Amino acid sequence: MRSFRPLRVVLLLTALILWTVLLLASNASAAQPSARIDALVQEAISRNLIAGGVVLIGSHDRVLFEGAYGRVSPLPQSRPMTADTVFDLASLTKVIATTPAVLKLAEEGRLSLLDPVVKWFPELAHHGKDAILIFNLLTHTSGLDDIPLSNDNALKSAIDGAASQRLKGDVGYRFKYADLNFILLAELVRRVTGEPLDVYTRESFYQPLGMNDTGFNPKNRERCSATIYDDRLMQGDAQDHLCRQLGGVAGHAGLFSTAFDLARFCQMMLYGGTLDGKTVLARRTVEQMTAPYFARGGDVVRGLGWDISSPYSAPRGGFSAVSFGHTGYSGSSVWIDPVSDTFVIFLTARLDYKNVHEFNKLRGNLSTLASRIFGLPPQGGKFAGLHDR
Repeated sequence: MRSFRPLRVVLLLTALILWTVLLLASNASAAQPSARIDALVQEAISRNLIAGGVVLIGSHDRVLFEGAYGRVSPLPQSRPMTADTVFDLASLTKVIATTPAVLKLAEEGRLSLLDPVVKWFPELAHHGKDAILIFNLLTHTSGLDDIPLSNDNALKSAIDGAASQRLKGDVGYRFKYADLNFILLAELVRRVTGEPLDVYTRESFYQPLGMNDTGFNPKNRERCSATIYDDRLMQGDAQDHLCRQLGGVAGHAGLFSTAFDLARFCQMMLYGGTLDGKTVLARRTVEQMTAPYFARGGDVVRGLGWDISSPYSAPRGGFSAVSFGHTGYSGSSVWIDPVSDTFVIFLTARLDYKNVHEFNKLRGNLSTLASRIFGLPPQGGKFAGLHDR
């Protein structure tokens, strides 16, 4: 039997080496997702697309990845980016504030998405706008186009401009992304509830969901990432000029938030309107909000407020065909896939606004990485078939 001892030792050493190799491979595999995302964002910083940013990837019940990169502005003395940095969400305001507010009022029967806009805006009557429905404002199929606003009374000039302008194409067919649609929707919320959009959304969504750093006109500006407007750094003021004319509270822009708060909102959407036992929207409302509506003969697919497949869908990346999200000019984006139970939040201190192609490529590549690394396979996703119910 003694003659077999060397063989046993060899076998034990071989097993130990194999186990060590497998352990190292497992650790390398676990680290690889972080390394790949880190490299993608760091490359964008090195090319001066962004000064920094925050990436958060999650599912319905957990954060799967979170990383903060670079600095909050291009100034060399600016502080490093942190996960709790507050960002100007720009057009994400449309889907994190205005759209859920309008849909909640519809859910409560206080308005109908099929209401003619002139019902709530008599100023538009007798101006050829009778065919426009609230639904058309939400899907950018109203035929309205953006206009400059007056500094004296920005809201009145927006309403008067909507009344007087000539519609661009047939209502319901032509998709034309226009901030004016959501400026009107924010005023609609005020006319229905008697409360401005910032108050209504805080009470209806942000407080119940524990989104404590989300709101308009942030008080603690030092926590904010900077944006650029006409070569000026903006910190704590909305980058969007129309929004500033409207006092910082508007339906199309002006909301500020953190990646953590947005993750809470995304999880609420994946849960069908409920989070931590608190229901802010009915499941059928979430399904209606994210169901596909077609324009341009089917070439453009939008939800109510949300984007699904359009010229603005760069962050969809490798997510499923029923995924939905939105972008913001400041560099923010959110994309949610109920099939794979994954969402990706990308908030940046954007620098290069002219290189749209490369920035959209960055957004798409990040979502593709997120879907491949963290997304459940379609047949195994907890929320597969959400839109089929």
